[in-house]
Amino acid sequence: MSEIPIADLARMIDHTLLKPEATEAQIDQLCAQARTHHLGAVCVNPVYVARCAAQLQGTPVHVCTVVGFPLGANTTAVKRYEAENAIRDGATEIDMVLHIGALKAGQTDRVRDDIAAVCRVCHDNAALCKVIIEAALLDEREKVVACQLAVQAGADFVKTSTGFGPGGATVADVALMRRTVGPAIGVKAAGGIRTYQDALRMIQAGANRLGASAGVQIIEQARAAINQVGAQPHEPRT
Repeated sequence: MSEIPIADLARMIDHTLLKPEATEAQIDQLCAQARTHHLGAVCVNPVYVARCAAQLQGTPVHVCTVVGFPLGANTTAVKRYEAENAIRDGATEIDMVLHIGALKAGQTDRVRDDIAAVCRVCHDNAALCKVIIEAALLDEREKVVACQLAVQAGADFVKTSTGFGPGGATVADVALMRRTVGPAIGVKAAGGIRTYQDALRMIQAGANRLGASAGVQIIEQARAAINQVGAQPHEPRT
C-alpha cells in the first residue's frame, strides 16, 4: 500500500475520546496530543467542548462534538439545540446521528429534514456537519439512501459509525459511501481504526477523514513505516 505524507495523514485524523468515563485529565491529554502531532481535530462529548476550545485556541486543531449521540433518536429540536450550544462553546465541527429508526421505516422526508435542520445551524455558524449513518445497522440499500439523504440535506460529510454500535468502519462500507456521494462531500471512517494499515485501507477506499482514539499510535506507526522504507539500501545500478 502506498504511503501518504505524515502531515496529510495527521490532518485527516479526528482524535477521539467519547467514552462516558472520560475525565478532564484525559481530555487535556487528548488536546495536548492533538497539538503535538498536528492532528486535524479532537472529537469529544459536548460537556468538554468549551474546555477543548480554550486549550486549542490559536492552533489549527478543530473541536468536533457529537449530536443525537449515540442513538440518533433525539427530536430534531433537541439536535438543533445541541448543535447551537456546542457551537457557542467553540465547536467548529458537528457529528450528528441520523434518525435510524425513521430511515429503516422508509420515512425519507423525516430523515432528510432532521439532517437539514442541523446542517442549517452548522452552516449559519461556519461549522461543518457530518452525518453518522451507523452502517452496521443498515442493509446496503439503506446505506445508499442514508448517504443520498445526507447529500440532499446539505451535509459536508457522511460518517460510518458512532463506535458504540455493533460494528465499526469497514472498507466495503467506505467504498460504497464514496461511490454514493461522489467527490462532492467527505467520507469519515470511524470505529475500529487502530493501526496505520487500518488507516491506509480506509483512505484508499475513499475516506478523507478518520475518527480514531488511536490517533497518536497511527501517526507513530506511519513515521516508523516511512523511516523503514527510507533506511532500506538502494539496489546498485548496473
